[in-house]
Amino acid sequence: MRMPSSIPPLTDRELTCLQWASIGKTSSETGIILNIAERTVNSHLYSVCNKLGVHRRQAAITLALNAGLVPGFSDPRLCRAKTRRRK
Repeated sequence: MRMPSSIPPLTDRELTCLQWASIGKTSSETGIILNIAERTVNSHLYSVCNKLGVHRRQAAITLALNAGLVPGFSDPRLCRAKTRRRK
């Protein structure tokens, strides 16, 4: 995968959704954590993919990890989060 020469700025919400996706959270789980709709999470991740010039979420995660935009799996803040189903 080719790293873009300049990565366009990502919004705070795009980065947050990307961070949760990078540790394996689904869009539904991320939506519960952030108290937003699953569809909104998908919209943010779609925007990230467009900005990074990739077609899949996994490619965006890989590119962002390599660029240092999101922390790796060892970040304790991300690993402790719990998800609860909405009633």
